[in-house]
Amino acid sequence: MFLGYLMIWKVLSYPRYRLTSLPTPLERATRLSKELGVELLIKRDDVMELCLGGNKVRKLEFIIADALKKGCDVLITRGATHSNHVRLTAAAAKKAGLDVYAVITPPGSLATQGNILLDRLLDVKLVPISRAEEADEAMEKLAEKLKSAGRRPYVIPAGGASELGVLGYALGALEILQQSLSLGVKPNYIVHATGTGATQAGLTLGLKLLGASDVKVLGISNGRKASEVTKRLVDLFNSTAEMLGVGVKASESDFTVYDEYSFGGYGVITSEVVNTIKYVARTEGVLLDPVYTAKAMYGLIDLVQRGVIKKESSVVFIHTGGSPIVFQYASEVEKYL
Repeated sequence: MFLGYLMIWKVLSYPRYRLTSLPTPLERATRLSKELGVELLIKRDDVMELCLGGNKVRKLEFIIADALKKGCDVLITRGATHSNHVRLTAAAAKKAGLDVYAVITPPGSLATQGNILLDRLLDVKLVPISRAEEADEAMEKLAEKLKSAGRRPYVIPAGGASELGVLGYALGALEILQQSLSLGVKPNYIVHATGTGATQAGLTLGLKLLGASDVKVLGISNGRKASEVTKRLVDLFNSTAEMLGVGVKASESDFTVYDEYSFGGYGVITSEVVNTIKYVARTEGVLLDPVYTAKAMYGLIDLVQRGVIKKESSVVFIHTGGSPIVFQYASEVEKYL
């Protein structure tokens, strides 16, 4: 473990622009634990000062610091219309005195509610396009246009899925282990929604550096095929480890991703999803969202019931945020209330 702490110091050597107070709470889900037959802890990364919080904040601390170090004055990123990443990038940008543009794509409505309402309040320059496949090219063209106008743009990939973004959850892994220890718990599993990959790659990297690879990180895909997510994870892990110079390497066998809980694809909302939101709200008073966290919690519950997650084991569920999405999809959620 001591060697692991030395490795983590390499992460801490990178500049950070502080956006929230850490650690976030790690709370016991007493009633859910009793019903499921496991010791369930919820890592409340939805509880942060920055604009209603979420997992992107940890990544943005390193990304914003890099943008400022490079003298950039405007951020460009991308996401779905309901994107938590866009909202939090905008909030972080304003806190740092930067402008922000966002290329946004389906799914999700452009109606002024949920994250779109918050984006407009934060003065994000929204650039809607119809095809997600063209978003990266649209960001590049926008960057060139801004450069021609004398601006200094900094392009952030979807979800903050870069090597710097991975650092946020490498430190998050240390935070989870320290808090668990203080509660007298040794986690067996960490479960969370996975998509662009920086959260899962960071957790896995952090645990490996700390000598805690026996803690199994289970990613519940929010829409992409497991094979696609896994490839992203391997690439992100290895490029980040190379950047840090820590001498570790990952292969596909180091990652576990389940893609059977998307209920028809990214952003698709079904009765199972809404029932999970209701179940957790009515047992623990915790609000999940219909795109990410409800699907991840459904997966967690099913994996317990199937015996993949062993009874009486200790499970940390990372609440990655997203509460504004509930309001953005109010009409879809209402169908199943």
